[in-house]
Amino acid sequence: MFQYAATLHHTTEQRLAAGKKLREKVPRSAHAKWLPPRNRRDPIELLKASDRGRLPALLPIRYARMRRSPFAFFRGAAAIMAADLAATPVSGVRLQACGDCHVANFGGFGTPERNLVFDINDFDETLPAPWEWDVKRLATSIVRATRDVGIHEHNCSSAARASVESYRKHMREYAAMTAIEVWYSHLDLKILAQNATSAAARKHWLKTIDRAVHHTLGHDFPKITAIRNGRPRIADRPPLIYHPREIAAIGKRVSDMFQKYRQTLADERRIVLDRYELVDVARKVVGVGSVGTRCAVALLMAGPHDPLLLQFKEARRSVLEPYAGKSAYENQGERVVAGQRMLQSASDVFLGWTRDDAGHDYYFRQLRDMKMKVDVESMSKGDWFEYVELCGWALARAHARTGDPALIAGYLGKSGAFDDAIEKFALAYADQTERDHAALLKAIRAGAIQARSKTPA
Repeated sequence: MFQYAATLHHTTEQRLAAGKKLREKVPRSAHAKWLPPRNRRDPIELLKASDRGRLPALLPIRYARMRRSPFAFFRGAAAIMAADLAATPVSGVRLQACGDCHVANFGGFGTPERNLVFDINDFDETLPAPWEWDVKRLATSIVRATRDVGIHEHNCSSAARASVESYRKHMREYAAMTAIEVWYSHLDLKILAQNATSAAARKHWLKTIDRAVHHTLGHDFPKITAIRNGRPRIADRPPLIYHPREIAAIGKRVSDMFQKYRQTLADERRIVLDRYELVDVARKVVGVGSVGTRCAVALLMAGPHDPLLLQFKEARRSVLEPYAGKSAYENQGERVVAGQRMLQSASDVFLGWTRDDAGHDYYFRQLRDMKMKVDVESMSKGDWFEYVELCGWALARAHARTGDPALIAGYLGKSGAFDDAIEKFALAYADQTERDHAALLKAIRAGAIQARSKTPA
């Protein structure tokens, strides 16, 4: 699948040298340039094209969220950047890419062993692709997010550069490891507190970690449910979670889907799942880019105080597919699950996939399982830099699992040449995002796109 097989049985030094040789064809400085091509597709038309097949009633919510800021627009515009990245230079090394690698798609969560780790946490667009695409999207997202909270421009570029430098340095560390050491490597969430540069920062991260430890369904169950007719039901919290009028029909479809999903789990996980009974389903409006896709939450109970909350979300074709090639998986839910298992150091035990009778693909995962939420706006400059460096590290670890870390490390080198290039690219593409966001606002004002925050009944 990837270039790793081409260097099998070569020494680390030989693989590093092979990576360095790739610079002759594509110099590291080549990655710095971003100028929109003359034939660049209209970004609004690309967004509309990505809306096909989504639930029409939810599209105005998608655009209401995207209009809030250029960074919010960036989060929902993965299809636009995928098209733009396809025209940029690449070294030729491919691996399992995240596909939507922005700074808000990282975080902490609990492993099956109940440890807290830091990792990528969104894989809707995952697909084999050039590794540079993930790095460029991450760096640009950092510039965009930093600008949107009003931090000085110099710090915007410095933060992006810090994440790329972290990616480069840690990739070289992974290049020196054995394949099995890379596979078992993980980032303990406590690293944020251990690497804190001040007592205040350490206190901030310890408090964040403590909240994650207690952010479980058992802890939150009374807050997210209500008792109706003596049975627990998911509490409506529009526009995030609500029961639409057709919920009875949805519930019947979910029950059928659930049995198909069950078959994708390993036997030992089915044993646990079979202890639970499906008692309620509610529609969930998620994220920014995913708004309009079919997504719901299922509440299952194994006893009066024994809940399980699963999210099932529609999986569409990756935005990378037109430029990186078709997925090897027929079911797009399986594509997402397989990609997540490849890239994450530890994945949810209830990950699975299914397809409904209408031909829509879905993946299932557990909700509220020791998740760490990061509020960018509340971070100090020092906290932010520590966080984005960890994002770069987590991306390097994920890429090292399915690519050849020595080949990539050889290309990156020991100097800051690649860091310089991506810093310049990120600044330029962040400007492009601002122009595209302005085009969205213009389309909304003209009535070409509807935007409203209210959830339909």
